[in-house]
Amino acid sequence: MTTITLVQGDITREHADAIVNAANSSLLGGGGVDGAIHRRGGPEILEECRRLRASHYGKGLATGRAVATTAGALDARWVIHTVGPRFSHEEDRSELLASCYRESLRVADELGARKVAFPAVSTGIYGWPLDDGARIAVETVRRAGAAVEEVRFVLFDDRAYEAFAAQLR
Repeated sequence: MTTITLVQGDITREHADAIVNAANSSLLGGGGVDGAIHRRGGPEILEECRRLRASHYGKGLATGRAVATTAGALDARWVIHTVGPRFSHEEDRSELLASCYRESLRVADELGARKVAFPAVSTGIYGWPLDDGARIAVETVRRAGAAVEEVRFVLFDDRAYEAFAAQLR
């Protein structure tokens, strides 16, 4: 069974087998978590992302999917990039958000990762309500049946930490 732990802090400072990146579909870096991971991880991550774009992901990575690259200078072996959905009041995209967590754990299992650090996917610039994002994240990880030993949610601030803590109670 996968243990879920919470940490408040900077995901780029985590020690894990794999760090999940809330990427944009281009895989070429961006703002928020994505930009921070690319900056701290260094050019090796971007180089590998460019190779992925030139081969299997010419149109980018689809929302809800995940793919791994090197972690570069991060204290991890891999970065698992996943593209979260933008929140919509008109369309229920909950399944796409859940897919980000399931697909990331599937990739982690394929890699043999034991400890995986996740951000709160889609709850930043993509506008997903934090409480609902936390609910989907925790429920999905609990139900995934992954071989990963520990999922660590690395949360940026008090508000995010409390939203996830409420889901674990």
